[in-house]
Amino acid sequence: MSAVAVPHTVIGDDAAPVVVLSNSLGATRGMWDPQVPALAERFRVVTYDTRGHGESPAPAGPYALDDLVDDVVALLDEVGADRAHVAGLSLGGMTAMRLAAREPARVQRLAVLCTSSKTDPQGFLDRAAAARAGGTAPLAPAVVSRWLTPPFAAEQPELVGRLEAMIAGADDEGYAACCEVVAQLDLRDDLARIAAPTLVISGAEDPALPPEHQRLIAAGIPGARLLTVSPAAHLANLERTAEIAAALLDHFDRTGDQ
Repeated sequence: MSAVAVPHTVIGDDAAPVVVLSNSLGATRGMWDPQVPALAERFRVVTYDTRGHGESPAPAGPYALDDLVDDVVALLDEVGADRAHVAGLSLGGMTAMRLAAREPARVQRLAVLCTSSKTDPQGFLDRAAAARAGGTAPLAPAVVSRWLTPPFAAEQPELVGRLEAMIAGADDEGYAACCEVVAQLDLRDDLARIAAPTLVISGAEDPALPPEHQRLIAAGIPGARLLTVSPAAHLANLERTAEIAAALLDHFDRTGDQ
């Protein structure tokens, strides 16, 4: 399958190093809004909607993870970045890890959040079937309940509504095809090939991809650092906004361990 042109936003100095942020399954590039202002003070920040999500096209599936990687490579070419720092959460982290393993020259430093190198497929296959049968909107409340800890969600009803609208706005078939990408995921052999200095971040209360998934990633990538934040569920960057921004800034600013 050919790469698709993914809608994207670029914020920051054109001469600054590039940071690409990749969204989770069901979300849009807007999920990174809490981190963009701080990152854009030092970097040229590129956010985009994964195919099938937000404003991106949803070509006919099935999709492979390498298709999502091809989209990012095309995006890097479009914004004129030979190399970039790359951060991704959940599906975005899977895309980022595969990019770093497959195209090492394109990834300077890597950060992956609340993601996995090997998932339990059945839940994602069931979700794909449900999206095809009834659309994404009915799935939204259950999905968002895994994205935020219950106390935080109770205090943020407007945020919960925005997140549910993100999921409902995803293309039904595109979302289902991306669920199947996650179901088929197996990056365990790729981890040792990732040469980019890597930060792995866990949400301690993440019920979707619990911390043991990130521990396995950190153990498999040479020299990777592991950070656990709490309280935080699957979209840890929304619950620990300043902490995640600071961790990304610190990681991408490091130059001594290139």
